[in-house]
Amino acid sequence: MTKSRNRTWDKTSRRKFLSGAAVAGAAMVAAPSVVKAQGPVNMRWQSTWPSKDIFHEFAVDFAKKINDMTGGDLKIEVLPAGAVVPAFGLLDAVSQGTLDGGHGVLVYHYGKQTALALWGSGPGFAMDANMLLAWHKYGGGKELLAKLYDSIGANVVSFPYGPMPTQPLGWFKNPVAKVEDINGLKFRTVGISIDVFTGLGAAVNALPGGEIVSALDRGLLDAAEFNNASSDRVLGFPDVSKICMLQSYHQNAEQFEILFNKTKYDALPEQMKAIIGNATEAASQDMHWKAIDRYSKDYREMQTADKVKFYKTPDVILKKQLEVYDEVVKKKAGENPLFKEILISQIAFAERATRWEQDTVVSRRMAFDHYFGENAAAKKI
Repeated sequence: MTKSRNRTWDKTSRRKFLSGAAVAGAAMVAAPSVVKAQGPVNMRWQSTWPSKDIFHEFAVDFAKKINDMTGGDLKIEVLPAGAVVPAFGLLDAVSQGTLDGGHGVLVYHYGKQTALALWGSGPGFAMDANMLLAWHKYGGGKELLAKLYDSIGANVVSFPYGPMPTQPLGWFKNPVAKVEDINGLKFRTVGISIDVFTGLGAAVNALPGGEIVSALDRGLLDAAEFNNASSDRVLGFPDVSKICMLQSYHQNAEQFEILFNKTKYDALPEQMKAIIGNATEAASQDMHWKAIDRYSKDYREMQTADKVKFYKTPDVILKKQLEVYDEVVKKKAGENPLFKEILISQIAFAERATRWEQDTVVSRRMAFDHYFGENAAAKKI
């Protein structure tokens, strides 16, 4: 009697278990199709760069990494500057949802909150751009940037990435030998550099990248800086000037910025957010590698094909830049508590990180001179 009941129970339990398992299995099979039925997330972005600039190419590279890594579940289309809004209008457009995201630099939002320019506009307290990104991720910069955007009511999520090499002092009609040579020049720059070059005696006009060369050509500017050999060449700087001064402290540690509309970003699945975070870091390094390759090629081409003459900025001007920068940030820190908070954080990180770097990393100048200098050891290998 007991054995019979056990056999009956076993059969009933087995039927229920198998039935339940079948339902669960069907649900597991159906789940992905429900997600797919909703279709991919499409985002319309804009860069702050002309379509011919390598910077716009970097923006497209970033979007492709996201599109590929999400298997097409997130599709980002990147338009060039001016397609929807002017370059300097990107932050408002993304914050308001006119655009879902964008690619630019933080210093372009200088007019909204001066402290945003501390992400790249200035000497970086002896840090290069990669070290400043280290401060951003591990030294408190990420939290401070979110606090900054909250302070101006910007509905955005920001991802700084893509360390830039030191930018040239700029393009001039004649080589600059002393600080007085800058006095009175109509000069283009952006961010805190506006205040620095004003302190050097220039009459500064902040223009987006796509408008600089035409302004130089029409005499609206006497001199200008933008960024790098590849951008400068394709934008046409060698057509309006044959003199470029290399090395400067005005933008020694700049990087790009990826912006998402916060409402749109917050609605994404957590897995997709993780992909975005990791893809941004991958794109950051890939951009750095591509820049080394392309910038060095265009630097050589400007010397050989375009007949541009490059000069090192004299130390007397570099030293004056540092002195003026110190005056500028001291004034702004007194006016803006967030500016001061970021400044203190950067200085604390930079003192530790740059002391380690200066003590640890060997200067490559000796090796360069050995292999490519007068004796050219590389030719003997």
